[in-house]
This record gives sequence, structure tokens and C-alpha cells, in this order.
Amino acid sequence: MIQLAEDVFDAKSDPEQLDVDQNVITRLQALHPATVSEQSDVNGPFVWILLIPTSQEIMHDFLDEKISEKLLLERTMPGTSFEAIYLCSAMVLEEYWGKGVAKNLTLTAIDLMRRDHTISYLYVWPFSTAGELAAKRIAELASLPLLKRGRAVE
Repeated sequence: MIQLAEDVFDAKSDPEQLDVDQNVITRLQALHPATVSEQSDVNGPFVWILLIPTSQEIMHDFLDEKISEKLLLERTMPGTSFEAIYLCSAMVLEEYWGKGVAKNLTLTAIDLMRRDHTISYLYVWPFSTAGELAAKRIAELASLPLLKRGRAVE
């Protein structure tokens, strides 16, 4: 999964992106237990999602490209009230594509966050057409509006 993340996002060469390591995962889980989710089989994880709950203010600063993904996480404090969820990443091993595993895991995580916070928006910074389409479907199924950072989709 780590290699897949490096191949898809190339976060090490982009200072705007989170470079997810154990410190980032610990920080995320302090925000809410459902921020990082995975599903595994006997060979290990085959789907992994990362969601970041934030305030609307942080969401708008990110969407308006005033802050980076790294600053988005730095400015989001545990113990505060969250109104939006950033659909940060979803990775699925190729043999599991098209089975709805990422969609279902993401919807479960959103539902868990909604139990603790009044979530009014989802937002995304799409890196692929497939990612953007998945985000749109998740937003539709969660009955939440989806906002998008202005990056062109490849």
C-alpha cells in the first residue's frame, strides 16, 4: 500500500501534500478514530482510506489554495467541532477495483464522524478522473455537497 501511495500521489516531491507516516496517522486518529481505515485479507491491507474532518473555514482556505494539505492538518485541532470532511485519499489494490470496497469503507467512516460532528460538506483535491468520480458518488450516497480544489484532473 505504501508503494501504491507513492506511485499515485508522489507526495515526497510535492510540498503541498501530506507525506503520510506514523506521526501523521497518530495526529489524524487524535482528530477522530475513523480518519484512517483499512480492510485486509490474509495478505494484508487491500483498501486504505484517509479522511480529515475540519472546520468550514479551513475547508475554504484549502479550496481557495490559501493553505496546503499539510497546513490543513496542522490547523485542524483535536477536540473541536468539525463541519466538513476532506476526502484525502483512497487506495485500492487493483484486484479489488470495482467491488465497492473503498466506497463502503468511506461511507462507514463518514457515518462514524457524523455521529460526533455536524458534517455539512465533503471536499476533495482530485488526482485522477476515477478519484473524482468516486468522490462524487460518495457525496451523493452520503447526501452531502461535494466541493473541489481547483486542480485539473488528468
